[in-house]
Amino acid sequence: MSLIVGLGNIGEKYLLTRHNIGFMVIDEMAKNLKTSIINKANFKADIFKSAYDLLVKPKTYMNLSGDAVIAIKNYYKIDNEDIIVIHDDLDLPFGAVKFKIGGGHGGHNGLKSIDSHIGREYIRVRIGIGKSENKEDVVNYVLHNFSKEELNRLKDIIIPHTIKAIEALKSGESINEIKSKYTLK
Repeated sequence: MSLIVGLGNIGEKYLLTRHNIGFMVIDEMAKNLKTSIINKANFKADIFKSAYDLLVKPKTYMNLSGDAVIAIKNYYKIDNEDIIVIHDDLDLPFGAVKFKIGGGHGGHNGLKSIDSHIGREYIRVRIGIGKSENKEDVVNYVLHNFSKEELNRLKDIIIPHTIKAIEALKSGESINEIKSKYTLK
């Protein structure tokens, strides 16, 4: 069983923000799978269970994402190698998609929280959102909505591509094969 976690913030006002790209991917994945919803308060997450996977959207807000991940990981006894975390990345241009295992959090508070609970050795799907022109305005930038053009590109190209890569990861392709076939620059 894979634990696939999309990072984001709960609430209508965050729905289409750059920081919610992980939630957007999970929502699209859940649409295309037969899933049941798991409601357990101690998980602190929206969980869609398919035959082989748990699709997770933490309800802890970004900075406490690790609270949800550790609770679900421990309950289902999931190894870190079976955890995939989808998140926004300021250091990549908009639309870039990269994959890695481990590494630093790069200032991303969701990753920092997860790292503090389970360590760093899990698969990361990094989706580029570009950088703010004003480096001091990072918080406003990540919490700002995507433009209409960006949303169209996400819907038509980036999210479907990311889902294909995740499916390939789950089918047993190595991280190096995934990087070679599915990295978008």
